[in-house]
Amino acid sequence: MRAWLIRFVSLYVFNVVVLLLIGLLLPQVSVGWAVLWASIILTAATLWIKPLITRWFRGMAARSAGQRTKAGEKVVQFFLVLLVAYIVWVLVALLSGVRVHGWFWGYVIPPVILLIAWAIYDAIDDRIEGHAGVLYDKATGKPVATADAAASASAPETSAVQTELKDGLTPEQRRMLDELG
Repeated sequence: MRAWLIRFVSLYVFNVVVLLLIGLLLPQVSVGWAVLWASIILTAATLWIKPLITRWFRGMAARSAGQRTKAGEKVVQFFLVLLVAYIVWVLVALLSGVRVHGWFWGYVIPPVILLIAWAIYDAIDDRIEGHAGVLYDKATGKPVATADAAASASAPETSAVQTELKDGLTPEQRRMLDELG
């Protein structure tokens, strides 16, 4: 449950930014305060509907994959992903208060922007969800395990290593020096 909540919230915030960017870049798309509801729809569609549609289209395209070259297969895969982005955008436009004027600037360009946003999110989602998980743990009062705390708890010789870092001597070298002196 925690992982899904963190994933949903982090993608929701990312989608708010993407929809605001679409509204700023394209004057034919009016987002306004509908961005809050549209982001919920876009997030739900991205998490649950997009994988189903993608699997269905890829299954249909796989039947004729043997008849295409590698380049042709890449083109088909690109257009399938673009078609999925188009379907998701139409759902967002129909189910939210986002107003779209014009066919090209309202229904062709926003799915391309969604594709770019999905690629960016795929590249940074682990870091975003990691930070969101830390914030979630802080908000719920659960102890946050940092890398330093985990390292100190797992290594029994940590205190010896820390002492060695202070003077540069191993415990054996320190013992020999004490015997000399």
